[in-house]
Amino acid sequence: MLQTDYLKRVRVLIEDLETGVAAQADAAAETIVEALVAGNQLFISSLGHGNDGDLLHRAGGLVAAQPFRFAFSVTDKAGGAERARPREEEVDQGLEQARCAVRCSRMRRGDCIILGSVSGRSAAPVSLAIAASEIGATTIGITSLEYSSRIEPIHSSGKNLAEACDIVIDNCVPYGDASLEVEGLAERIVPLSGVATIMVCWMIKTQIVEKLLQRGLQPSYYISANRPDGPDFNKRMEQQFGEQGY
Repeated sequence: MLQTDYLKRVRVLIEDLETGVAAQADAAAETIVEALVAGNQLFISSLGHGNDGDLLHRAGGLVAAQPFRFAFSVTDKAGGAERARPREEEVDQGLEQARCAVRCSRMRRGDCIILGSVSGRSAAPVSLAIAASEIGATTIGITSLEYSSRIEPIHSSGKNLAEACDIVIDNCVPYGDASLEVEGLAERIVPLSGVATIMVCWMIKTQIVEKLLQRGLQPSYYISANRPDGPDFNKRMEQQFGEQGY
């Protein structure tokens, strides 16, 4: 059955993450712990096909993980007419929007931000990584190194995500993302990037907890808000985080 083949493929992915990525995830966690203990912040941005919401305000997740999202729009019709008006110089609007968002946000030098793009080619996370790096934040990119190595960048910087980030973690996804070869189909089906990226993020978070405990520090974390004791516990954890920063 194809569903069994898919589960077998996920098991291979897990083995690849364990053998090939654990050291990278541990290094990212060490950087984040150093930042949190120093009073800095951990941000989670959009992760491409990995759902960043899975990492925020979740049972068993860290209070320290905060979202970084922004929206930007300009209404600027020229006299009610839409027509081409060449610029004197080329402007990467996505990069300038990311720069504006970062500089107007609560992100500061020494903070950490996790970004994701399976191909590494998506312009938005590359722009955000560049903008965050410019103010001195540490950027942690999750991407497929195999995929990224086989495609040309489209960003104005000439970079894919792996070239734009300080720390790069391979999510071990194959070129093109789809994973199952099926007789009768010309191309593979069923992507791996969503589950891979989320597993990488939880690998990082488990190491953050371990490293804090090794230092004798108590991490602030959530339990399910649907447990009867959940809301009170989580409120205490948020107060603890506000006092200690981790």
